[in-house]
Amino acid sequence: MSVNQATAEVFYTAFKALKNSEREAFFEKIMGDKKMREDFIDIALIEHARKERGRPISAKEYFAKRRKAGNTQ
Repeated sequence: MSVNQATAEVFYTAFKALKNSEREAFFEKIMGDKKMREDFIDIALIEHARKERGRPISAKEYFAKRRKAGNTQ
């Protein structure tokens, strides 16, 4: 397991341990951050698009292309 994967696992485990009210507070914090909100929307759109025909693209590849094109805020 890579360092990135281990870090993600720690955060995911901690998130799952939160009470519902704590999860809500966490999501409110995330959705209050414009950049984070846009990233989550992009990820959701990518996941939806994976079900459609065409060339598959990973979120990592999408964000790299977006940064290269200067479409980040």
